[in-house]
Amino acid sequence: MIGRLSGTLLEKNPPQILLDVGGVGYEIEVPMSTFYNLPGTGERVSLRTHLAIREDAHVLYGFASEDERMAFRQLLKISGIGARTALAVLSGLSVSELASAVALQESGRLTKIPGIGKKTAERLLLELRDKLAKALPGVASGAIVVNDAQSDIVHALLALGYNEKEAAAALKGLPADVSVSDGIRAALKLLSKA
Repeated sequence: MIGRLSGTLLEKNPPQILLDVGGVGYEIEVPMSTFYNLPGTGERVSLRTHLAIREDAHVLYGFASEDERMAFRQLLKISGIGARTALAVLSGLSVSELASAVALQESGRLTKIPGIGKKTAERLLLELRDKLAKALPGVASGAIVVNDAQSDIVHALLALGYNEKEAAAALKGLPADVSVSDGIRAALKLLSKA
């Protein structure tokens, strides 16, 4: 297996790049999260890779971080999810955003990704619930880990137009055993001061 490639970036044609490694040009498909962080053409780059061997093609996928590659591999393990869909998920959400969506069971965030319908989003959330935390303990622990009341508070804040970072910051300022209604009021007070 090809696990990592380092070389000179020759071409950038989203979502594909051409990487020169010792005189051999590798066509590599990358998620947009990796693509946006690539240097300019002619610069050196190092990518973690995943080689998918199919009946009709050998396709190389590249990732800026090990976390992205591990998330991609976890997505591929889900029945009915192919490499294109996994790449779309990682293009639409960062690994930490995906971990947060899984922790909060937010199918709405996944359905915003082109090609992901409601049923597919729900299946992804169900299948990834335990697996993502085991595969990416560092990232998943950074996601919002909440109980039911805290989850309701976060959902309410998101529905009111606050973003995930604001909701997470407000949640950290609340006692762990706060009720939903008291938590929403306290979180709104915290957010209005910020």
